[in-house]
Amino acid sequence: MTQVNGNGLDGYTLPTLSAVVREQLREQLFSNVWNTELNEVFADVAPYYDRANYSASLGLWGWLLQRFMSTVDVHPCDRMLDVCAGTNVIGIALLKREPSLDVHAIDRSAAMQEVGRQRAAAKGFHIHRSIGDVHNLPFPDNHFDVVTLQFASRHLRIRRVFEEIHRVLKPGGHFHHSDMLRPGNPVVKRLYCGYLRTCLAFTAFLFRSGPTARNCKKYFVNAIEMFYSADELSVVLRELGYVDVTAKTVLYGMLGFHRAVKH
Repeated sequence: MTQVNGNGLDGYTLPTLSAVVREQLREQLFSNVWNTELNEVFADVAPYYDRANYSASLGLWGWLLQRFMSTVDVHPCDRMLDVCAGTNVIGIALLKREPSLDVHAIDRSAAMQEVGRQRAAAKGFHIHRSIGDVHNLPFPDNHFDVVTLQFASRHLRIRRVFEEIHRVLKPGGHFHHSDMLRPGNPVVKRLYCGYLRTCLAFTAFLFRSGPTARNCKKYFVNAIEMFYSADELSVVLRELGYVDVTAKTVLYGMLGFHRAVKH
């Protein structure tokens, strides 16, 4: 069996993998964490999730969010869906910009969404929420004008989720994506993963994370090592039928923003 260790994926040169093979390997390596551990991890971190992101990003969290939001197109009365909505950071930011939006959120973590509900209510906003599996979105075809997905893709069977997002988008609808990516430069990737190991240990100590969250530190690094670069993710989107795919990266490719349209 192919194994991921602290130094990378044994036996494979990652850039040579097709997206289909990469997804098969990600499933093989991470399905147990995805299916049995992540829900407990996010239930643990929900109360301090946003503060932990601020700490882990060395104070850049607000700037990164602003950069992503600058790529998101919305119009009055648009119906939008935030996939893996977490604490509703995106929905709240968009409602501040355009209060007439019909905002829906879906996340598998009821704990994260409860924090998000409270945050939205405190600002006078209502966001429709669904708790469920984002690999099978509980919405009809051609339903949303805009769909967003931020900081969750590396924990997902991403081709399946992108297919579902394509299905629920209206023709001409926009998909906006942001996540931590695998830097294309191997030196940057090595430094990045080294930082993540130190950062995750410090964050777990600082916020007194529970045992499941602490035990997943290695997984979070491996998930980045096994994920896509910005260019590779653009290819996946085009393969699934999206058009007008554009990508921007910051921090030497550590973070990417993608925009795509349903034809």
